[in-house]
Amino acid sequence: MGRRTAWWRVAVVGGVLGAVVGVPGSQGFAASPSPSASPSSSVSPSSASSSATASTYAFAEDASSVTGAKDTADAERLEPGTTYRSSLPSDGKVYYRLVLDATSTVYVAATAVPPTDATVTPTEGVRVSVQDADGRSCSAPDTVGIGAGRSPRPLTVWGARQLPSSRSSCRSAGTYYVVVERVLRTESSPGDWDLELAPVLEPRLRKADTTSAPESWDSATPSPPGGEAVRRRGGGGFDSATALEQGVWRDDVRPGQTLFYKVPVDWGQQVYATADLSSASGGGAGVGFVPGGVNLALYNPVRGLVDDTSISYNGSQKSGALAALPPVGYDNRYAVSDRVGGMRFAGSYYLVVHLAARVGEEFGDGPYGLTLRVRVKGEAAAEPGYAGQSEPAGIFQVGLLGRGGSGAAGDAASSDGAGGGDGGGSAGMKLVAVGGIGAGTLLLVVLGVWVVVGRRGAAGV
Repeated sequence: MGRRTAWWRVAVVGGVLGAVVGVPGSQGFAASPSPSASPSSSVSPSSASSSATASTYAFAEDASSVTGAKDTADAERLEPGTTYRSSLPSDGKVYYRLVLDATSTVYVAATAVPPTDATVTPTEGVRVSVQDADGRSCSAPDTVGIGAGRSPRPLTVWGARQLPSSRSSCRSAGTYYVVVERVLRTESSPGDWDLELAPVLEPRLRKADTTSAPESWDSATPSPPGGEAVRRRGGGGFDSATALEQGVWRDDVRPGQTLFYKVPVDWGQQVYATADLSSASGGGAGVGFVPGGVNLALYNPVRGLVDDTSISYNGSQKSGALAALPPVGYDNRYAVSDRVGGMRFAGSYYLVVHLAARVGEEFGDGPYGLTLRVRVKGEAAAEPGYAGQSEPAGIFQVGLLGRGGSGAAGDAASSDGAGGGDGGGSAGMKLVAVGGIGAGTLLLVVLGVWVVVGRRGAAGV
């Protein structure tokens, strides 16, 4: 009987300990995929060098397949909040359909991906627009080109039906069309490009707001953060972008490769970023020259381009910085400047770095050392007050874990100073502490029960 009691106590404690492991914030929190366990996470220099490959865009794993129609009659419907995979032909337009209400703003980002071995020209690119049933554009079509680097890379453009709208034809509920096309294609290789579509719904405000952009904001560029760089492996696409917080981050990039990172920026906060590319190994500075060899771009939460900069490369170390940007604010959308207008909502802002394939032809396959310096300035402000749910849900919110960093790299940044300063946080560690306290309390209760049962057993109860 005594043995059965002992085994029963062991079973109870074992079962409870198993439950403790699953308590959020305890080992269940820590056991989530760490940066070192993910392809888009922190890795050692040797593994980063061996795993880097030529540029291949990582499409969202849950993307639905959709076919672009040659005319509006056969256009397939897109649902906000769902990511789609499609293709873009060399010539002609492709059409997709939206069914919209009369109160929400809808954005559609299109990322076109040329084959890595495609021949491309600086001027050719991609254009997207959202049109009403009469063929009138609801906003100016957005176009982006390959650029001086002449390197095949993902090109992302965005279109919108924004409310309130100055265009009366785009104010009503009904059917709208997303139109995507390649432009200025002259000497490029024929054949389709892959395409990713990401429609997003932004609900109206509960209370009408001003319709003018802020007249002034702090446009001074702060010094980039210092401290030792923390290794962090960039993702291969928007959906797999690696989370960064304020700090200094180190990665490796090969010619032709595009790396994706995301930074949580809340309402009222400003984001700044610089990219440093190392010198070519073995020298070679001054021997060759690649215009637009490095491209650094910032995209907002709906993948709209906010700002970008191109850096020419001659084999020596180079640095480039994004322009000073305003604090995130709803009213920024009314600004004339695209840089200001793009900073219109909180959420994950994407840093995208591309190293031109021609850098490899001139200076070798690398990898080349990449250092990103990210600063988030300002205290988080209250959100404007949406009347409904965004699609996908939460896209315009900064999560608690996002503010405090994620995984080992985020913890390391907080401990060695790389992630401190304005906009930084330790929310992730707070969750671990709270979870640890809860798990410890539960364990003490179990041990107390064990002691009481043991004493009662000894007394013959």
